[in-house]
Amino acid sequence: MDKYEVLKKYFGYSQFRPGQEELIDAMLQGRDALGIMPTGAGKSICYQIPALMLPGITLVISPLISLMKDQVRALNEAGVHAAYINSYLTETQIEKAMYLAGQGRYKIIYVAPERLVSSLFMDFLARADISMVTVDEAHCISQWGQDFRPSYLNIVHMIAKLSVRPVVSAFTATATEEVKNDILCVLGLKEPRVLVTGFDRENLYFEVRTGGKKDQALLAYVKEHNQDSGIIYCATRKNVEAVCELLQREGIPATRYHAGLTPEERRVNQDQFIFDEKPVIVATNAFGMGIDKSNVRYVLHYNMPQSMENYYQEAGRAGRDGGRAECILFYSPQDVRVNQFLMEEKTFREDMTEEEKEAVKERDAFRLKKMTFYCTTKDCLRGYILNYFGEKARRRCENCSNCLDEYVEEDVTRICQDIVACIREARRGYGAGTIAAALHGSKSEKIRTYGLDRLATYGCQEAVSEHRLKEIIGELTAREILRSSDDKYAVLSLQEGAKELLNGTASVVMKFSKAPEKTSGPVKKQARAAEELDARGWQLFHKLKELRLRIARQDKVPPYIVFTDKTLIDMCLKKPKNRTQMLEVSGVGEAKYQKYGETFLECLKKEG
Repeated sequence: MDKYEVLKKYFGYSQFRPGQEELIDAMLQGRDALGIMPTGAGKSICYQIPALMLPGITLVISPLISLMKDQVRALNEAGVHAAYINSYLTETQIEKAMYLAGQGRYKIIYVAPERLVSSLFMDFLARADISMVTVDEAHCISQWGQDFRPSYLNIVHMIAKLSVRPVVSAFTATATEEVKNDILCVLGLKEPRVLVTGFDRENLYFEVRTGGKKDQALLAYVKEHNQDSGIIYCATRKNVEAVCELLQREGIPATRYHAGLTPEERRVNQDQFIFDEKPVIVATNAFGMGIDKSNVRYVLHYNMPQSMENYYQEAGRAGRDGGRAECILFYSPQDVRVNQFLMEEKTFREDMTEEEKEAVKERDAFRLKKMTFYCTTKDCLRGYILNYFGEKARRRCENCSNCLDEYVEEDVTRICQDIVACIREARRGYGAGTIAAALHGSKSEKIRTYGLDRLATYGCQEAVSEHRLKEIIGELTAREILRSSDDKYAVLSLQEGAKELLNGTASVVMKFSKAPEKTSGPVKKQARAAEELDARGWQLFHKLKELRLRIARQDKVPPYIVFTDKTLIDMCLKKPKNRTQMLEVSGVGEAKYQKYGETFLECLKKEG
């Protein structure tokens, strides 16, 4: 079979997505490869198709058990023999998997990086015909990546010990230029085909909500989307427990995931989410990496993450099937303090020098600052994300809250001059909230204790709300006219551009929502593109979902392993009447048709 026949037979697709074919061709020609592709772009097919066509075994190094289980389950459902080796298995099970692999049973074996150095695995490698080694989540090998794992360095040693060097391929969804170069260097890729398909996920809608009460806004959103599956990320375990309890009190089938739970609790809760028994999960960032659940329709962030890398990776778990999904971040300035505290509590590896530790701290502070700017910018949110990762973006995406909201521009030069004058007059360092309170003329005890009510600038902007003043201070910080220190107190200081403001040679124009103060409310309906299906089509879609759920429970697999939402929608649009037509539906391959095709055709006929 050629690559197109493999694609159709096992995966049910008739054409490749952008970038897939180039990487597949490189690997089939014996070249190393590095693919930097957004979540949902089909990275796994890039190495799975060459794995099926190359003569020997492909090892896929993967960091999480959950990812391996999902991938292997999906491959076996598609008619591909695959296995995984990790701590989830007993030594007896691992020995059996190695034996069967040696007998040619498996074409693809997923393995945890920690297992690479075991004597049992090394013995297996000495006898096996390894055609390719694929490094998934390759940013984990970079010390400057957001999720560095020292065990990933085992990969380099393992490859060096093989009698014949195999093709080496690496894949990740988020990598800055620095991390990309680190992957190439550390893995020692030889004349690789490097492909960056772009970081844009056009099916995702982005929004930042500020002000208002988070709990009420979040609860209203989840209730409004009660037919959808979603992930809610929180910065701390305490918040996870509180938010999950809030949802459960309101009758929402939600579960939770964080490192404070026992391994068994985490496994059960994760399975309840994956199998759609509890379609909403509240979690810390310990959850999600490698979760292949394709029908997540929203990702909410109750707190701001520590970096754009973390945010985009977590938000990217929405809409993996290519269908429309929403990524909404509920921001408050307190999130910055929480993250600074968490960063101060961060533990470092014992082998790191003081110089390396300081470099990591500086990098973390820089990333947090960039994340904060994302939460306060009035420019296109998608454009901000893409620019952060070094990709040019059009000025407006028309699929984020900033592009869809109506803004007015206002000259705030006079207010900015007073802000700068107040910071200079105060002499001691104060945070944005304190400076805003002084300018507004707050009569709080704190302002009197600090003596800020005696400043010449005290109350000079009493007509402007403290919220608006802090918003303007945030903009001045983003433009580097002011600097906010990186410690937990985040005090303001003046930068070079402040002089130009005071002497009148610079002006500041800002965008503001037409509403005087933006409050949290339901997601704008115009943020969603028109649906593909009419009312009758959606009724059919829900009938197919019910059938899928019954089959999934009977076969004890997640519903999306049977068919994704996108495949069900395509069935509703095409309404196949026979085997030939069903195989034209995106995502229906030979093995899937043999298992489920006739059952779904019968349902379509009955509902048609």
